[in-house]
Parts: sequence; structure tokens; C-alpha cells
Amino acid sequence: MNPFFRNALAVIVGAIIGSIVNMSLIEIGHYVIALPEGADVSTYEALKTSMLSFGPEQYIFPFLAHALGTLVGALIASKIAVGNKLRTAMIVGVLFLIAGISNCFMLPAPFWFMAVDVLFAYIPMAYLGWKLSGSK
Repeated sequence: MNPFFRNALAVIVGAIIGSIVNMSLIEIGHYVIALPEGADVSTYEALKTSMLSFGPEQYIFPFLAHALGTLVGALIASKIAVGNKLRTAMIVGVLFLIAGISNCFMLPAPFWFMAVDVLFAYIPMAYLGWKLSGSK
């Protein structure tokens, strides 16, 4: 397979699998750490309203979901890619970073969470995913 197409496929597969990990952890998080009384996260509008009552503990799983989704996506992309595997992992990290920054504008999360999330959940995890893939 042409290296360009294989690397493009690596990014796509990494982004899809990373997104599945992300959404799975978000869903699991609601069962592990209870939502505040009366919180509803079943629709986007209800989530925006409910987030105003979230405490710091309700942000643990979203951070883990963003970080581990990026990590797994970058690791898989790096394993599939040929050539510059770091670049492929970083592309996945940047895609997740763009989504994370978009969430900062769409959802009313506290500033401390947005800062920690944007600074530590995406690019550092993409780099770690590349390192864990055993690529040089």
C-alpha cells in the first residue's frame, strides 16, 4: 500500500478508535462518579445546564476520556503508520485537541478544567502514545 494512504488510514483508524475509547469512558464515568442530584446529561442542552452544578469530581472522567482516547488513538495510528510515526501520532493528537478546544467554546466547563484538559490531555498524550508504540 502506498505510504501516504497507509498513514492517512492510520490517522483515520486511530481517530475512530480513540473516539470510541473517549465516549466509552464518558459513559462509564456517569456510573462510577454519580452526577449531582437532578443532573441530566441525556441531551446536549440538558448537559449544558447540568454542567453548572458539576463539582470537580464530575470532571475526572471527562479528562480521563480525553487523555486516554488521545493516547490510544495515537498509539494505534503510530503502530499502523509507515515512515514518520511521530507525525501520524501528532496528527491524531491535534485532531483531538481541536475537538477539545471546540468543547471549551460550546460547554460551560470551569476555566481550570479547560486549561488542564487542553494542556495535558491531547498533545502530551499523543506523544506518549507514540513512545508506547515502540517507534523510534
